[in-house]
Amino acid sequence: MTTHEPTAAGRGTVRRLAGTLHRRPRLRLALLLTAPLLWLAVLYLGSLAVLFVSAFWTTDSFTSQVVKVWSTDNFHALFTTPVFRQVILRSVGVALAVTVLCAVIAFPVAFYTARVARPRWRPLLVVAILTPLWASYLVKVYAWRLILSEGGLADWILAPFGLSGPGYGLPATVLTLTYLWLPYMILPVHTALEQLPANLLDASADLGARPGRTFRSVVLPLVLPSVAAGSVFTFSLSLGDYITVQIVGGKTQLIGNLVYSNIELNLPMAAALGTVPVAVIVLYLLAIRRTGALNSL
Repeated sequence: MTTHEPTAAGRGTVRRLAGTLHRRPRLRLALLLTAPLLWLAVLYLGSLAVLFVSAFWTTDSFTSQVVKVWSTDNFHALFTTPVFRQVILRSVGVALAVTVLCAVIAFPVAFYTARVARPRWRPLLVVAILTPLWASYLVKVYAWRLILSEGGLADWILAPFGLSGPGYGLPATVLTLTYLWLPYMILPVHTALEQLPANLLDASADLGARPGRTFRSVVLPLVLPSVAAGSVFTFSLSLGDYITVQIVGGKTQLIGNLVYSNIELNLPMAAALGTVPVAVIVLYLLAIRRTGALNSL
């Protein structure tokens, strides 16, 4: 008899606990979110806080040791040193160029997969778009290094036209990053076009609007939030990338390269450089907030 009493008591406790959680959905939600929010606060936000604080430290010029003395010299150097300014502007320009190219390429591809292709083929086309994401990042970048090399596939294709490939440099970096992050732009645009009501297009045609006018007045306003949502990924991933530019960028330098090169020699300066992409991305998110793109993520 006594051996069954703990089991019955334990079952009663479980039932009471389950009843309490059922009656209090907010408590249930809080218990579910506590662990991931702690992980986010401690590891992610905590690391960003450490990065920001260490950016105000200095480095002993003789021993290269970090001196934990509060100073704004690193940020002053970022905005007064021509090299740093050029690299920051170049990095932002590369991220914007990649985002624009991804949007230009993604729209016709997504329009075909969402509106033109037969319904039974659309899931297969989406899988085909996602397939490159399953391959290794380094494998894809080194593949583009071979394509863009002297005498490579790019030179072979352009040779009949009397042209040559871009080689290694800034154009190669933009081209490779566009290939890497293109699926992140196609998918939200595909979803928006797939959900676009067909009767809107029919109504626009019945009112005498030509395809160009229909695109500008009907399609683009409805798809623009999804384009902005995709741009969050393409812009942020391009801005923080440093491996691609090391492999196909030649002598090109971006923010990530400067951060990597300063980690050993000048950690506070590397931290100050690391805050730049964070600040730029925050400003970018605030700029596109009005489009409703954040609701599409």
